[in-house]
Amino acid sequence: MNHLESSFAGKNNWWRYIIMMLAIFAATNTIGAIPMMISIGLKTASDPNVLEDLAANPNDLSVLGLDPNIYLLEMIFPFIIGLIAFILLLHPLNGKTLKQVINGTGTLRWKRLFISAFVWIIFSAIYLFISMKLDPSNYSLNNTSKNLIPLIIISILLIPLQAAWEEIIFRGYLLQGFTVWLKNRWAPVIVTTILFASMHIINPEIKEYGFWNMMPQYLLFGLIFGVMTVLDDGVEAAIGAHSANNAFLSIMLTNKGSVLQTPAIYEQHNYYPLTELLMMLVMGTLIILVLMLLFRWKNFLVLFSKVEPPVISVQVP
Repeated sequence: MNHLESSFAGKNNWWRYIIMMLAIFAATNTIGAIPMMISIGLKTASDPNVLEDLAANPNDLSVLGLDPNIYLLEMIFPFIIGLIAFILLLHPLNGKTLKQVINGTGTLRWKRLFISAFVWIIFSAIYLFISMKLDPSNYSLNNTSKNLIPLIIISILLIPLQAAWEEIIFRGYLLQGFTVWLKNRWAPVIVTTILFASMHIINPEIKEYGFWNMMPQYLLFGLIFGVMTVLDDGVEAAIGAHSANNAFLSIMLTNKGSVLQTPAIYEQHNYYPLTELLMMLVMGTLIILVLMLLFRWKNFLVLFSKVEPPVISVQVP
C-alpha cells in the first residue's frame, strides 16, 4: 500500500491545508471566473436587465444567450485554473509532488484510469438503454446536429480535467491529510465524502429537486469514488470513473435541472431522484465488483485497517 501510507510525507500542519483550499478556491472564483464575467459584461452592455435576472436566479445563465458549448467551456475553465493553482502550490506549501498525492509512488497508472472509465461508460450506456425501454415517453431525441462534434471534443478532452481536479483534491490531497490526523482509512473516506457532497450544494439540481432528494446522490458518488481510491491504492480509477460519468451525461443526456446544460443527444423530461439514487447504488456496487476482478483488489476489509507512518530503517555503521 502506498497512497495513504505516503500521507505522512512532507509538511502536514493543519493550517497548510486550510491555506491551500482557500487559495485554490480563490483562484477558481477570480481568474477562473474571468470568461464568465466577460460574457456577463458583454450581455449587460446590450441588455441591462440581465443583472436583475441573474440576481433573481444566479444558477440560470441561459439569460446570457451563450452557445451551449461556450457555456460548457466557461463552466470547466475555473476547474482548470484550480488544478493549475493546486499543482503550483503543492510543493512550496506541503513539500509534496503531484504523483505522491495521486498514488504515493512515482508512476501514474494511466491504464487503470482508462479501464475504469470504459467500465463506467458501459454500465451507464446499459442503464440509459434500459431506462429508455422501460419509460420511452420520458426521453426524446434532443440533438443530432453538427454542434455535437465540438460537444464531444470538449467533453472528452476537458471534462476529465474537471473530474481530475475534484478527485485529486478530495480523494488525493484531503484524503491523505485526514489520514495523517485520523490514522485509518474509513474515517477519512467518510469525511471527504461529506466535504465532496457539500461542494455541490450550490448545484441547480438542489434548487430544482430539493436538498434532501439530491444530497444523498452526491454522498453516494463521493463514497463510491472514495472506496475505489482506497481499494486501488490511488486516485486514477476514481478519476476515470468520474470523468466517464460527467462526459457521458454531457454528450448523451440532459434535463432541465442538470448542472450540465449541454446540447446532449437525449433529453430526460422527468427526473426521479429516489430511483436514480437506488440505481446508482446498484450500478456503483457492480462497477466496484467488476474493477475488483480486473485490478485484483484484495477485499473490502482493507477499508477498516489502520494507517501507520512507514518505518524508516537506519543502518548504524
